[in-house]
Amino acid sequence: MRRIGALLLIIALVSGGCGNGTAEQDAGRALAGPAGASGQPASPGPSTSASASAKPSASAAALPAAGNPNGRAAVPAEARAVDTSRPARTVGNGTAASCTSEAVVSAVSAGGIITFACGPDPVTITMKATAKVRNAVSGGKVVLDGGGKVTLSGEGKRRILYMNTCDKDLGWTTSHCNDQETPQLVVQNLTFADGNSTGDKAEGGGGGAIFVRGGRFRVVNSRFVRNRCDQSGPDLGGAAIRALNQYHNQPVYIVSSTFGGAAGQGGVCSNGGALSSIGVSWVVLNSVLSYNSAVGKGANPARGGTPGGGSGGAIYCDGNQFTVRLAGTLVEQNKANEGGGAVFFVSNDRTGTMSIESSTLRKNPSAGFETPGFPGIYFLGARPPSVQSSTLTK
Repeated sequence: MRRIGALLLIIALVSGGCGNGTAEQDAGRALAGPAGASGQPASPGPSTSASASAKPSASAAALPAAGNPNGRAAVPAEARAVDTSRPARTVGNGTAASCTSEAVVSAVSAGGIITFACGPDPVTITMKATAKVRNAVSGGKVVLDGGGKVTLSGEGKRRILYMNTCDKDLGWTTSHCNDQETPQLVVQNLTFADGNSTGDKAEGGGGGAIFVRGGRFRVVNSRFVRNRCDQSGPDLGGAAIRALNQYHNQPVYIVSSTFGGAAGQGGVCSNGGALSSIGVSWVVLNSVLSYNSAVGKGANPARGGTPGGGSGGAIYCDGNQFTVRLAGTLVEQNKANEGGGAVFFVSNDRTGTMSIESSTLRKNPSAGFETPGFPGIYFLGARPPSVQSSTLTK
C-alpha cells in the first residue's frame, strides 16, 4: 500500500510514444452525501421495465446511493444542482403510467427546466427512442431533474440521451459548432440504466447512456448502471458518458454521482468503462466509479491482429491540452485489458495535467501497462500527476 501526502510526487514516467497509441504499446511490451452538493440525493434505483410508460420499481434497494458518502470536496457554484422549483415543463401528471418515453423525448426536444410527476414511488421509464437536445432549444438550456425517483432505461437497446452541436439534423446554429456556448445540458437526481450505443459509430462511437458534443454539460447526484458501448476498437469509449468539444475548453463536472457502484452494475466498453473523451477536461467531485471495465484488446492504434482498445477501466482521456481533477472521489474495482485500470490519460502534445485530491484509488488492475508509482493509472502529460492527501494502491 502506498499513501501519498500533500507534496507533489515526482516519479519518472514511462518514456516514449504519443497519444496515438504507440506509447501504450511500448509500455505494454515493457511491462454518499458529499458536502457542497445541492439538490436531492438520488433514491435507490428501480429495475428496468419492458413498457414504454413508467413502472413502479420492484428493486428499490438494489443500488447504492449516488455519490461518495466520504467525499468532502468543495463544489463550485457552476457545478451545483439547478433550482428546478419552477419548471418549464413536467413529464407526467402524477401517475407512473403518464411518464412515458414519448413524453421524455418531447420535453427534452422543447428544452428548459424539466421535472417529473410520476407518483410517490420510484419509477423506471423505458426509453423507446433516444431523447435528443435541439441545438436551438429555447433558452439554450436543458435541465433534467428526476427528483431522486426516476430511472431512464435504454432497455439494453439504445442510447438514452444525445446532444451534438455539430449534428445538422438537430439544427446547426453557428459556424463554429465545435465551440459554442449553448445548449447547456444538466442532468441531476436521475438514474441512467442499461443504455447501449453499440454499433453507433457516429462521431467515433461511445456514450452508452449519454453522448455530448459542444455546449456545456454537467452531472449532479445521479447514477449510471449497466451501460454499454462497442466492446472493441481504438479511441471509442464511454459506456456511461462520451464527451467532446466543450465550450472554450471548460470542464465537464461530475458531482456526487456513482458509476457502477456494486458488482454487476458497472459499465462495459472497449475503452472508458464509465467516462471517455477526446480533448475534454473533467472535474469529478465526491463521486464513486467502481466495477467498470475496458474490455477491448490491442490498445491504440490496434496492434496487428487485434481490434484495438482496452484502456481506461473507469476513465479514458485522449487529446492535447486538457485536465482531469479527481477530488473527494473513490475509484475502485475497475479493470482494463490494456492500460489504466482506473484512468488512462494521454496528452499528445504533453500539455495536459492531472490532479488527485482527497481521493482513494484502489484495486484497479491494468492487465497490460500502467505508469510506475501510480497504481491503476497510465499517464502521459506535462508532468507527473499531482497527488494530495490521497491513497493509491494496487
